[in-house]
Amino acid sequence: MSQTVLGILAIVAGAVFCFRGYLALRSVIGVWGAFVGFGLGAALVALLTGEPPLAGLLGWAGAIVGALLLGGLAYTFYAVAVILTMGSVGYALGSGAAALFTATPWVVVVAGLVGAAILVVIALAANMPALLLILVAAVGGASAIVAGIALLMGVLPLSGAEPDTLAQALSEHWWLNVAYLVLLVVGIVTQLRHRSTADLRASYR
Repeated sequence: MSQTVLGILAIVAGAVFCFRGYLALRSVIGVWGAFVGFGLGAALVALLTGEPPLAGLLGWAGAIVGALLLGGLAYTFYAVAVILTMGSVGYALGSGAAALFTATPWVVVVAGLVGAAILVVIALAANMPALLLILVAAVGGASAIVAGIALLMGVLPLSGAEPDTLAQALSEHWWLNVAYLVLLVVGIVTQLRHRSTADLRASYR
């Protein structure tokens, strides 16, 4: 049940981010922040209790609180939006790339943190221009959708819904790679058709 719910949430949040991320900047960033907060809240409770994510009432409470907290912060504050958005996508890209080379767990984590830091710095320095927003939204959204599909189909276990585990699933199931590439291209094209010269900071004024 928990795996199904998380899979559906990942697909919905990913679809919004992948296809509408640039078109509704602030609202979509809030949704993405809530999605990230949901996962972090569930993971934190699981870490503290030793139970699987969303295994009980406490797990769901932690996930909901995390979603409300980070979603609200991302919607309200520009800096939080950049850190959450770029940080989560950068971590996924960095750790996923390291996992593809069968790196040790600590190397995967370090690579993820480095990727997160790089994207956050670039975003803050460049003021999140339109093209960067579109690319990040499409990459993050496509990754979330594929992870959700993998969860629903049992390819990705709930206890292993991490970037390195997703990368391993992608390497073992070619159709997930095809789905990811198709979603990425369609997401970029869809958002490019409606882009303007606005940046993320402008939507917070």
